[in-house]
Amino acid sequence: MTTVFAILLIVIYLGKGLIVLVNKYAPEEIIVKKQVTPQRQAASAAGITNQTTAAIVSAVSIVTGGKGKVVKIEKM
Repeated sequence: MTTVFAILLIVIYLGKGLIVLVNKYAPEEIIVKKQVTPQRQAASAAGITNQTTAAIVSAVSIVTGGKGKVVKIEKM
């Protein structure tokens, strides 16, 4: 029983040491994403032009008195 416990401790500490070494010599790459507003993302996926998106957003703003928000635009 003591042997099994000792081997488990060795495995745990070797694993922790391996994690430290990998993080030190091969850090994770930082990927910079370009920020896209939800309206632009939905509109570009649906194939809607920027002018149409702007018209829809301004119409919703006028109708709702500035309280509405366009979350998704889809072609029907």
